[in-house]
Amino acid sequence: MADADPLRPDRPASEPPHPRGAGHHVQRMRQGWRRLPLPVRILLWIVGILFALWLILFITKGRFLKHPFERMLGSRLERTVRVGGDFQLYFDPIAIKFRAEHMAIANTPWASRPDFFRADLIDSRIAPLSLMFGDKYKLGWLELRNAAVDLEWSRDGRSNTWTFGDPDRKGEPLNLPLIRRALLAGTTLRYRDPRMQLAADLGFETVKARDTRFAGDVRFSGTGTMRARRFTLRGGLLSPDETGTGGRNQLALQAEAGATVLEVSGTLPGATEIEGADLRLLAHGPNLARLFDFLGVAIPETRAYRFTSALTKAGGEWRFTHLKGRFGDSDLAGRLTVSLPDDRLLLKADLATQSLDIIDVGPFIGYDPERLARQGKAGAIRTVGGAPRILPDAPLRVEALRNFDARVRYDVRRIRADNLPVSNIGLTLSLDRSLLTLSPLTFDMSGGHVSSDISIDARVQPVRTVYDIRLSPTPMGKLLARWGVEESGTTGTIKARVQMTGLGNTLHDSLGASNGRIAVILPAGSMWARNVQLSELDIGTFITKMFQKKLKDPVEINCGLIAFTVRDGVAAADPIIIDTRKNVMLGRGGFSFRNESLDLAFRADGKKFSLFSGQSPVGIGGTFARPGIDVISPELVARGGAAAALGIAATPLASVLAFVDVGDAKSAACGPVLAGATAAAQRTRGGKPRDDVGRGTTAKDEAGRGTARENRSQEKKFLGIF
Repeated sequence: MADADPLRPDRPASEPPHPRGAGHHVQRMRQGWRRLPLPVRILLWIVGILFALWLILFITKGRFLKHPFERMLGSRLERTVRVGGDFQLYFDPIAIKFRAEHMAIANTPWASRPDFFRADLIDSRIAPLSLMFGDKYKLGWLELRNAAVDLEWSRDGRSNTWTFGDPDRKGEPLNLPLIRRALLAGTTLRYRDPRMQLAADLGFETVKARDTRFAGDVRFSGTGTMRARRFTLRGGLLSPDETGTGGRNQLALQAEAGATVLEVSGTLPGATEIEGADLRLLAHGPNLARLFDFLGVAIPETRAYRFTSALTKAGGEWRFTHLKGRFGDSDLAGRLTVSLPDDRLLLKADLATQSLDIIDVGPFIGYDPERLARQGKAGAIRTVGGAPRILPDAPLRVEALRNFDARVRYDVRRIRADNLPVSNIGLTLSLDRSLLTLSPLTFDMSGGHVSSDISIDARVQPVRTVYDIRLSPTPMGKLLARWGVEESGTTGTIKARVQMTGLGNTLHDSLGASNGRIAVILPAGSMWARNVQLSELDIGTFITKMFQKKLKDPVEINCGLIAFTVRDGVAAADPIIIDTRKNVMLGRGGFSFRNESLDLAFRADGKKFSLFSGQSPVGIGGTFARPGIDVISPELVARGGAAAALGIAATPLASVLAFVDVGDAKSAACGPVLAGATAAAQRTRGGKPRDDVGRGTTAKDEAGRGTARENRSQEKKFLGIF
């Protein structure tokens, strides 16, 4: 029994301590372990196991995982994976070190090459968390020797070689890992896209270091074809050392396709890290459309161009900002973004031009800009079957329109052209699954404003185009100044609307198969006499005013309508009627968008007696490209013959009777005229239906035949009734 404690006689003395040894320490550790909370003990077990695995892998270099790696990766990719040489997979110390010799990953069955990837050596350091989180793997280091990568799209455009799993699975965009540093030797990349008709073969080499630095520039070069056009590509990553120490990589790239040159320079966060890049783009060449062919995007042809732009990638967008330069003799500035929402190419642009040369306008409606530059106005005219044609016949690139969508805003301050008073053009363009809309398309013209909505539906064949063009009230003095009408003394205005629908893949074909209506309305106003009297061919009034020096006296216009109904590309006057204070001017005939022929006749009937009046039509014939005016019509010749016969049979004074206008023209009711009504709805001022309008025929078609409407109603042949 132990001795009592002298200080506490009521308690026995403590037991003497046992000898300390290994068992005692183990027992105390067990007691301490049991006192830890259960979650802490579980966590420490996990850490311990992981450390043991790490240690095993570090010591063995993970070589025993070679065959499990081939099976697991092959199962995940649904491709055969082979490693023919040494294999290492372990933590070093935190990053995953992966090294394999003579490794290959089989290609999808439809591909033209047996292997998607092969390399004599692949050595890398992989960030472990990037394998579990994020959408990109991160490699701090990558070494490839004699490697080859095959990137191909299937012919139907649905599958590609880098989308693993089911061979028929829809192809996904290429998602490169983020690589901070790289050492490449004998590495090649092959790319094929049958849809874009694009083939490229690139080679990569790392320039060896001359001193203690790990390596020099990573250079690349290659060749390829794009839509049967050959191109070359070369460039390099010029400062990999800076990237390795946390800096940014200098990129230089140049691509050439004939005279088309694209240069990119600037900095990258990493060797394959484009996000947040700070780049500068320079593009120049003879035709901007050829450059956009690389994207499979259709734009109008242009003359020689040169543009610069800042370039970066943010999210899923390539952003071209601070864009500025010239095409032909016109300037252009703004911004452009390219993205792939829902795996479909989308272009968004906000562009502006201060001065647009008229020659550079031509390609937007289908003219060849180089031909316009060489020949001027004559460059817009071509000969078809011996007849001149002016409507452009450049086909709409329907297949290219199917490849992308677009949202574009384009503003033009002024157009540089003689006798074309157009400025302040505003265009909003939308392309959605082959439906192209220009809405609104607006511009100022001679003090008036034109607004239009045009839709081009390339989803159907032939292409269906709907035109709706509106001209707000515009001063005639400004609009017709080039034809001798001056502002002083002319107060009349013009407003107009064109509504048509056409089928065809060119502007010529679309208008040549169009249906609709064209109407030009003249509200009340005045025009200088000399411009009206010549059209009226009222010789007595014209000579009287000439001798009285009153050629500039205004002629009062009550109302007027110049309208055409268009059927199958042939426009018939429906009606042409201009009511003035002294006369009623009538027009008959029409024109054809099919063969671009003109066949119109105008005559003026006096409301008052006039002694010397031709009372015969002024004809407008020829074609759009070469119109002609015939003031000596067959009827005027007939009247001259009648005058000669009267002069012989009676007296010379009697010959004047052949040119007498008794002044029986009926004034027009301006309500239907100003409403743009058809000929059938026109009335005289007394309210009676007019019998002097609407009997005109249209121009003949290419074979010389009239329209079906003409053939059904021979009485409407206008030239035969004068």
